[in-house]
Amino acid sequence: DVQLVESGGGSVQAGGSLRLSCAISGRSNENYFLAWFRQPPGKEREGVAAMYTGFGGGNIYYDDSVKGRFTISQDNSKNTLYLQLNSLKTEDTAMYYCTKSDDGVVNWGQGTQVTVS
Repeated sequence: DVQLVESGGGSVQAGGSLRLSCAISGRSNENYFLAWFRQPPGKEREGVAAMYTGFGGGNIYYDDSVKGRFTISQDNSKNTLYLQLNSLKTEDTAMYYCTKSDDGVVNWGQGTQVTVS
């Protein structure tokens, strides 16, 4: 079974930075989608950043609200997905989730909380 475990969340002041990690284990095809979502308090879950490993990589998407501040990346040797969060704003406060979509099967992590004050 595929498992995703997030870490790296915490409390930070506005303007600060955090790096979220998502350790991924289990079976995997060669090409798949990876993404970060977040769910602010009292709001629906929303997409933040995504990437597709096929076509040589480099297929990356960012929501306009985080473009230029967040960076999604993958370390294949460590089977880990990252989300670097810079210039954090109070509106970035949310539970952050990583997800993997592989051959039609979508798996989610349990989430890691980011609080910006």
